[in-house]
Amino acid sequence: MKKRVLATAVAATTLALSGLAQAEVKVGFLGGFTGGIESLTPPIFDGAQLAMQQINDQGGLLDGQDMVMPTGDTTCSDASAASNAADRMVNTEQVTAIVGALCTGATIAAANNAAIPGGVTMVSPASTAPAVSELDDNDLVFRTVPSDAFQGEMLAKLLLDKGIEEVAVTYVNNDYGRGLADSFVEAFESDGGTVLENLAHEDNRADYRSELGTLSATGAQTLVVLAYADTSGQTVLRQAYESGMFTQYVGGDGMVGDSLIEAIGADVLDGMIATRPGSPELPGTAIFNQAAQAAGIDPSAVFAAQAYDAAFLLGLAIEQNGNAEREGLNEALRSVASAPGETVLPGEWEKAKELIAAGTEINYEGASGTHEFNAKGDVPGVVQEMVVEDGTFTIQGYIDADD
Repeated sequence: MKKRVLATAVAATTLALSGLAQAEVKVGFLGGFTGGIESLTPPIFDGAQLAMQQINDQGGLLDGQDMVMPTGDTTCSDASAASNAADRMVNTEQVTAIVGALCTGATIAAANNAAIPGGVTMVSPASTAPAVSELDDNDLVFRTVPSDAFQGEMLAKLLLDKGIEEVAVTYVNNDYGRGLADSFVEAFESDGGTVLENLAHEDNRADYRSELGTLSATGAQTLVVLAYADTSGQTVLRQAYESGMFTQYVGGDGMVGDSLIEAIGADVLDGMIATRPGSPELPGTAIFNQAAQAAGIDPSAVFAAQAYDAAFLLGLAIEQNGNAEREGLNEALRSVASAPGETVLPGEWEKAKELIAAGTEINYEGASGTHEFNAKGDVPGVVQEMVVEDGTFTIQGYIDADD
């Protein structure tokens, strides 16, 4: 009798623990919490967490499981750190999917060394380099942000439209910097501009005066810096200003952070031009902006809307897949993101659950775009012009690709 009671108790405990284990669905977040974009990462993570909170508040995943979001720090620039963080997500945390990584090198390292071997779907809200499109990824790596092949073209167009026809370029020597620089230089020169110097630099160094001397010797007045606001980009701009070498500064999305202005000075960077992927004027954009503000999140923070969409899309894909398994999730992701289907907007989780349960196809129209993934997991998008005014990066509008 005692053995039977003990066996029953053990079975009941095992069942309870099993139920507890199934009460959560893990979707990991890989971000640069330290390193080159450490000031940009918190609002990106906040955007993903907002989607998670809405999902949990409106019935949760599947049979009422909560979505939880363990995090990993890639440092942005250390491939080993990115691989280790992804390995922990895939093999220890046993996540169903991953939002991230953010920096391109981190995404490539995480994908090749952990996510792809583990069959884990990744959706990056910030990895913009063209190299992501070329991954042999078994259709597991997606992004909610357009490729820098497009941003580079739009940056070139913006400068030429402003009458800036000669520039010197320096870029951080990694997948992100090289990809954006290649795209920018090709477009700028093909449309009549002159790149007087195009020089790579290594990240995380204390002194770039030698590179700046080479760039300045060309006579260029405009310096284009394609790097990170918290590491090399900041140091390059500070030393360029201290040397009095240039009259106009230009950056890409990795430079769009108020930490850059705080570190160097609003008066120094006043009038600096930059570009970043933005959110088109869709119904979902306004809905996200309102929800983000109510949650104390800056909806205009770089990649915050894209991170929200990445997390919400993965939630929809898990619901569509009917389980928390990894297999089939990429196909479910394509299904919920693509027309045809009944439109689901940001925050409409309860509606989406009901439609999926009824067997109705859905089409998510997000906070940062429509996210119709192409064969390589890329999406179309828009690019915004940013200018430093009154001590902050301010949105000037969209750059029209058709002009």
